Amino acid sequence: MKRNWEGVVLKVMGAKDFTLEVTGSEEITPDFLRVHVRDGGLLGRSGLHPTMWIRLWFNDSGKAHQRAYTLVNASPADGTFSMDFAMHNGVAADWARSVQPGDTIDATVQGSSFTFPQPAPRRIWVVGDPASIPAVNSLLDERCRVAAGGTPVTAWLEYQHDADSSLEVRTSDSDVVTWLPRKRDGAALVEEVCAALTADTVSVSDDFFWIACEASSTRAIVKHLRKEIGVDKHRIDALGYWRV
Repeated sequence: MKRNWEGVVLKVMGAKDFTLEVTGSEEITPDFLRVHVRDGGLLGRSGLHPTMWIRLWFNDSGKAHQRAYTLVNASPADGTFSMDFAMHNGVAADWARSVQPGDTIDATVQGSSFTFPQPAPRRIWVVGDPASIPAVNSLLDERCRVAAGGTPVTAWLEYQHDADSSLEVRTSDSDVVTWLPRKRDGAALVEEVCAALTADTVSVSDDFFWIACEASSTRAIVKHLRKEIGVDKHRIDALGYWRV
């Protein structure tokens, strides 16, 4: 399977390629499937950081199709990790449904980076959805490791399916998580989050903001933080995880 121009550009940028081997899969909700893999040396060569994601290459009628997935429960010592796939229509979901132990898939590491802010923030504000929950969990795990659980988290998680709210979110007793149904193409989420994030509720110098939901919603929330409240861009980590 020949990769398109994206593969060439990634190579020029210093991307590292690996072959992952599937060891199994499991349904975590009716709408999400978790695939377990051996890393083919990926973690040893590339290291591991919170919210880390990689690019997978799927065969779409002979053409290379690239999608990004966050690592779940990665173990550098064992050389293993998992990835969660939303069970909608598409080449990636079709691959996850049909994959068997021993099957392989090509992966590329390029573009993923994150360092937990130091000193530890007063509070971390998170906006996400089921697609970004693996990254949210790795952020929460790192918070506990670096800040000894001392940084509280306030999170809004948008959902589309009733079972989404059963997905594991590794919070502590000091955290507040609100699940919101997706309405009006994400406008309901943006309105609630922006109404809650004001100059009276956040500290622009001491808080940290991690935003990873649908792309237009992510942009709207980041614009509110930057323009309306005056949060410095270095206090925000934002990525549109998917597009309508």
